Amino acid sequence: MKICRLFLPLVVLLLSGCEISLSGKVLVLPGEYSHWHNMRTIVEELVDRNHSVTVLTHTASPTVKHWEKERFEYMVFKVNMEQEDMLNMWQKFITAWLSHNTTGFEKMSLYWNAMSGLMGFVENACYGMLNETLVTSLRESHFDVVFYDPAMPCSDLLAETLGLPHVISLRLAVAPNIERFCGQIPAPPSYVPVFGAHGHLTDHMNFIERLENVLLYIALTALVKLQMILMYDKHYTTIMGKPTTLCEIMGKADIWLIRSYWDFEYPQPLLPNFKFVGGLHCKPAKPLPTEMEEFVQSSGDDGIVVFSLGSIIKNLTKERANTIASALGQIPQKVIWRYTGVKPDTLAPNTRIYNWIPQNDLLGHPKTKAFITHGGINGLYEAIYHGVPIVGIPLFADQPDNLYHMKIKGAAVTLEFIRMEARDLKEAITDVINNPLYKESIMRLSRIHHDQPMKPLDQAVFWIEFVMRNKGAKHLRVEAHNLTWYQYHCLDVAAFLLSITAVVMFIFVKTCSWVICKCLRRTTTKNKKD
Repeated sequence: MKICRLFLPLVVLLLSGCEISLSGKVLVLPGEYSHWHNMRTIVEELVDRNHSVTVLTHTASPTVKHWEKERFEYMVFKVNMEQEDMLNMWQKFITAWLSHNTTGFEKMSLYWNAMSGLMGFVENACYGMLNETLVTSLRESHFDVVFYDPAMPCSDLLAETLGLPHVISLRLAVAPNIERFCGQIPAPPSYVPVFGAHGHLTDHMNFIERLENVLLYIALTALVKLQMILMYDKHYTTIMGKPTTLCEIMGKADIWLIRSYWDFEYPQPLLPNFKFVGGLHCKPAKPLPTEMEEFVQSSGDDGIVVFSLGSIIKNLTKERANTIASALGQIPQKVIWRYTGVKPDTLAPNTRIYNWIPQNDLLGHPKTKAFITHGGINGLYEAIYHGVPIVGIPLFADQPDNLYHMKIKGAAVTLEFIRMEARDLKEAITDVINNPLYKESIMRLSRIHHDQPMKPLDQAVFWIEFVMRNKGAKHLRVEAHNLTWYQYHCLDVAAFLLSITAVVMFIFVKTCSWVICKCLRRTTTKNKKD
């Protein structure tokens, strides 16, 4: 008994020491909107597992509320840009892009202005983040790993400057194809559709479609390379003091956490340091607020429809809002609509508008029959997780591609935001709810999603901890990062083999020619003698 008493404190001390030794210091550089929502889930889990987390953001961030008290710490660097400027820049671009009256030239002009503003932000962020005072402070904090979203400019350059291993949070192909250029992930155009082509191309392509995909592949490669040179490479070169490219630095990442999974993506080749963790933010539904639950229960057997176009779209034109509200008023279901604009004139009693909704909890409610969405990847994964069929209204960025994936898999109906009429939306909702094939398809995807050896969130945290424990994961990086483009495609080997073949053929032809000529001379001489 005395021995037990003596050893008990020692055991407790050892166990406590083990817990402390497993904790680490993580520096997080987040993206915005849904990117931050996704990363925040990982941050919260890291804190739950006794890790010290510091989130580094900038003063103009529209979604990372660095002034609020959290269980983790915030560090903020200044950029010469106001939060309103960032919001207005993208809101004007998106609103104009979705307008009926915007001409092609006006759209291109607005896009160029948005890109110019983005280039200014990249410059501000890079120099604001990598100022000597901040870098010194970060060095003194002795972080173990940098966890970042490439949407935060120069975050990879900061990790390189600090000499720390880094883990990337990325949505496959949304950058676009940054994982192909900088991560060296193989993407054969014969069966992997190029980003931007998913609106009509799948992994099953005939000759014409493969031809189109190859041409898009070439065009996109040229465009992205040009964008990298104009927006990033010059800043990287200036900061590093030597010729440096975005892909050179980003390619040093130890682990790429991809925010999707094979329930959603088309199959394609993988690399050891690419880990698919789509749906990591999804969780079982919690009870709804009392007032909202009463409204849901009042729907009876008809159930409810959940409607959200995401957090970026704050307003719609009056005409579009009225069209949508009119369609929603014609269905028997009750509708919960996340909308912050002016109340539509055609809003029906069966529809309630909220500035914010507990989307995951609503999609997990047994009375939810359909989900109307813009096609953001987080919302789609919540629909997959809970098995709710989709009516898709894509707006911009990767949303058309995302919803085309769901349509091909039989789990969604898609509509064009600008062209759809009230009748179209009503018919799409009715079809998705009443046709059992949509429910069966989404449930099949849901079963695939849940049938994993490890939960996506646990896997994401595991690989961050893996990098901390092993001081990196360079053993998982392919040698392709150290090859030139012509070495990667073995063009030098092909050129060498062709040269050897040409030399051998030349010698063979010359030898044959010499032998034939000699034989002809002998024959001629012999004939003369005869």
